[in-house]
Amino acid sequence: MNKAYILALASLITACSSAPEFDATGIFEATTVTVSAETSGKILSLPVSEGDSILIGQTVAVIDTAILTLQLKQIASQRQSAESSSPDISAQASALRATIAHQKQEYDRFSRLLSAGAATQKQVDDAKAQLAASQGQLEALLSTLGKNRTSISDNAVAIRYQSEQIEEQIERCNVRSPLSGVVLSKFAEQGEFATPGRPICKIADLHNIYLRAYFTASQLASLRLGQEVTVIADFGGDELFDYPGTVTWIAQESEFTPKSIQTPDSRANLVYAVKIAVKNDGRLKLGQYGEVKL
Repeated sequence: MNKAYILALASLITACSSAPEFDATGIFEATTVTVSAETSGKILSLPVSEGDSILIGQTVAVIDTAILTLQLKQIASQRQSAESSSPDISAQASALRATIAHQKQEYDRFSRLLSAGAATQKQVDDAKAQLAASQGQLEALLSTLGKNRTSISDNAVAIRYQSEQIEEQIERCNVRSPLSGVVLSKFAEQGEFATPGRPICKIADLHNIYLRAYFTASQLASLRLGQEVTVIADFGGDELFDYPGTVTWIAQESEFTPKSIQTPDSRANLVYAVKIAVKNDGRLKLGQYGEVKL
């Protein structure tokens, strides 16, 4: 056989064997949430540990509510006092209404007597003036009592809002998980003092993870949102497992190739980040290396 032909064939075989078996590589990541305190107080309970699986809405920490509870009782007492001080308009005006009714009868009686010549015009005018004065007093009293009741009612509403605000703060002393996942890290311990915004723990959804892979500009034409691809998880050695993946996000801007990422075209300096959603069967771990086949 021609020696040149053998050398060419060997070169071809070497080139084919060195061709990458993947289109891109990346690292497995997950949606993580840092759960923080929203109120101040001593941490009474922190019933989670790193590695624990928790459900959405599950309590991860309980903060002392003693001071807030006392404030709530104080406000409840203020509200009760304000409501009990509201004037009884009907009771306070009843005596004046009775007086007006009597004066109206007197005015009508004097008017009849005047028609019969048994009373003077002055008596009729005096009775009419007394009736008008009492009616004016009634109107002024009703106006004053109405304003007082409105002011007290507005004050009671403001107190009720303060009460609801403290009730909300008490509810937030039960720190709950915003998602179902696994506790990755704890940043506080029982007995420590919590403040608003202070991290308590970090939780990750390890059931639905994604591979952040990087593709060259020439590969973008072969990518689209919702595309089904094959993700290969590398467990070291010859342990490779295939997973179905779905392209859920493609970066709009390029970036320089991260040092830890390999691409088929080693000369490409600019790449595009792509997120590929993968269902975790329990074997995939965050930070694990993975490959993508289109």
